[in-house]
Amino acid sequence: MSRARLVWRRGSRCATPGRPPRRWRVLLAPRRLLLAALALLLLAVAAAPWLAPQDPSDLASLSLGDARLPPAWLPDGELRYPLGTDDQGRDLLSVVLYGARVSLMLAVLAVGLSLSMGLAVGLLAGYRGGRTDRLLMRLCDAMLAFPAILIALLVDGIGRVIAPGADEAQALAVLVLAIALAGWVPYARTVRAATQIERQKAYIDAARLMGVGERSVLLHHLLPNVLGAVWVLVPLQLASAVLTEATLSFLGVGVPPTAASLGSLIRVGGDHLLSGAWWIALVPGVLLLLLALAFNLVGEASRRASDPLT
Repeated sequence: MSRARLVWRRGSRCATPGRPPRRWRVLLAPRRLLLAALALLLLAVAAAPWLAPQDPSDLASLSLGDARLPPAWLPDGELRYPLGTDDQGRDLLSVVLYGARVSLMLAVLAVGLSLSMGLAVGLLAGYRGGRTDRLLMRLCDAMLAFPAILIALLVDGIGRVIAPGADEAQALAVLVLAIALAGWVPYARTVRAATQIERQKAYIDAARLMGVGERSVLLHHLLPNVLGAVWVLVPLQLASAVLTEATLSFLGVGVPPTAASLGSLIRVGGDHLLSGAWWIALVPGVLLLLLALAFNLVGEASRRASDPLT
């Protein structure tokens, strides 16, 4: 059999009707079954109002006599509280589901804001080059010189000094801004590299010759072609944002007490570890670990699906 025929047969076999494309085969591989299970966990968190046995914000349903009850499988546990209760008598399963919703909401908003900032800086630096590129990249280098958690602490602290009497919405907005400012640099550097490659292609030269303005070139020509370089970073940045929010809330400078998140729940649980109520900190800690693991698995699966050598 000739080499050309062998190559043709291999190509036709890869394109056999009914066989899923390589991208979907990677995502549906057996080693990704854990990813499907954790996706169900994310859906459960999103459906907290319908799945939670109790509304933690309903003060009429709380009883201090039920405070610090152990999980149901321990001797003093009760079946109506499968994961036990916290120091206020709230059902811990309900509290962590609602707290995870807050953490996810803040992470999505922060990653969306940091993605927008990174796209704007990366497109501008990669397209214009020269002095603009050097100035923006030095700004990125300066941001990378400081740990992300330190930047978030600094921004959050400045926000609290400027507006000490801020309400819950304003406090959450400052927290989102703090996390976003700590995470936009990877997007900017990735988009800059992709833009420098794309701007040398023929379709950009053709757009310039047709008199298309710089703004239109950036938004309608370059942006759609560089998004593929950054979408793999989004799940990883979501995991980082969830952990950053939990760290800030654990330190007491994150989510206000009126809007509990996983980090604030872990902080409250840490105060009761020595008294034997270990479940108050363990349950939100495990859920935080699973959320971060889920996002990292999504990012790894996305990377493998987009890698032509996989």
